[in-house]
Amino acid sequence: MSGFPLIAAAPEYVSGNQLDLLESGGQYFPALIAAIEAALHEVHLETYIFANDPTGRRIGAALARAARRGVAVRVLVDGFGAREFAAGLGSSLAADGVEVMTYRPEVGRTRFRRHRLRRLHRKLAVIDAAVAFVGGINVLDDFDDGKSALARLDYAVRIEGPLVERLHEAVRHVWQLVRWVQLGRRPPAPTALLADKAIRGATLAALLIRDNLRHRHDIENAYLDAIATAQQQILISCAYFLPGRNFRNALTSAAQRGVQVILLLQGRSDHPLLHYATKSLYDHLLTAGVQIFEYEYAYLHAKVAVIDQDWATVGSSNIDPFSLLMAREANVVVRDAAFTENLRNRLRTAIGAAACEIRAEDQRRRSWLGRLASTLAYSLVRLLVGVTRYGSEKR
Repeated sequence: MSGFPLIAAAPEYVSGNQLDLLESGGQYFPALIAAIEAALHEVHLETYIFANDPTGRRIGAALARAARRGVAVRVLVDGFGAREFAAGLGSSLAADGVEVMTYRPEVGRTRFRRHRLRRLHRKLAVIDAAVAFVGGINVLDDFDDGKSALARLDYAVRIEGPLVERLHEAVRHVWQLVRWVQLGRRPPAPTALLADKAIRGATLAALLIRDNLRHRHDIENAYLDAIATAQQQILISCAYFLPGRNFRNALTSAAQRGVQVILLLQGRSDHPLLHYATKSLYDHLLTAGVQIFEYEYAYLHAKVAVIDQDWATVGSSNIDPFSLLMAREANVVVRDAAFTENLRNRLRTAIGAAACEIRAEDQRRRSWLGRLASTLAYSLVRLLVGVTRYGSEKR
């Protein structure tokens, strides 16, 4: 429909890239704003949440300035995660010349539709087809809970090099898909812009997307392949962790063959249903030798992993049914020892400074009410997945 090529199902690694790891909004937002301020031709921004708070207004102001100086600025938000955006901050951006569209707008908050959980959960930005950002960080304040001295823990990467072409294709493809269903409010088709394919570094990386057509299991399969071949350590940090049977079996098999498997999960949760459902898996994982830590001092929103010495991923995809089976997601997979070690060290620091280890004896001390809550939460989540007609997949 769009005329842009789709990304192949298997990881296609591209060499010659420069990737910079960005931790939380304190590093991500200044880098994003600097790239927008330097834009000459085009800005694409995709996000699940675009809040009308100080951070959202800072990003919005940078986008508006770019549009006013003649840059083609395109913002695509999710209709559920950013349901107030179009009538609020998005309206003012449109008045400044920013093209704004919404992926699957909400038509009724109280009415459950089978496709309602199929969201645009990607967090991508591509500037002048030369600089790109991939990660899990929404456009909103890090400290919006008002209670923690620490920012929400999350990650993104800034990318220059040949891989940016793949990201440029990905954002243009979804922009065109959404554009075709606007019915009278359709923005003009984006003009062609050749991607900068120049060598910018020495890092080997691939872009993986998840959609509901050809790429339904690309991100999950990349995880499973890396876990299956792990020899030393698997370290995963994930905000919402509720893997299917295949993924759980892969982790426990790795632990049982002597691989150190470490999970850094939420201790403070903004979605209690998923939090309690996740706890229903702890007994099985701990028995198999998996180490579990809960990040306590702020919200953990990361979706990252490092495996052995040279495999890492950063992106928007949680390891739960909503990300792996329903939402549009994007992760970058990196095969680089220096990048992997940098991310591993960041996660180790977070574990040492702000996480609490969950042990088997802690589980045994849980009240019957807590265990019942976890069982019921897990059952309800699986029911919601089944309503979407993905429940028959044993994943």
